[in-house]
Amino acid sequence: MNNDIDISKLLETLSKMNKSELEAGIAKANEILKGKTNNDFFNQNKK
Repeated sequence: MNNDIDISKLLETLSKMNKSELEAGIAKANEILKGKTNNDFFNQNKK
């Protein structure tokens, strides 16, 4: 898996999100950082 992040694409995506979308994304990121594995995250998004 490629962990490189294209910063310009990330910033472009973030600029299109509204406040509630950003907050939801940050909450998900916090869950991952608190111990969920990336696989758990990706499997959850596939459902």
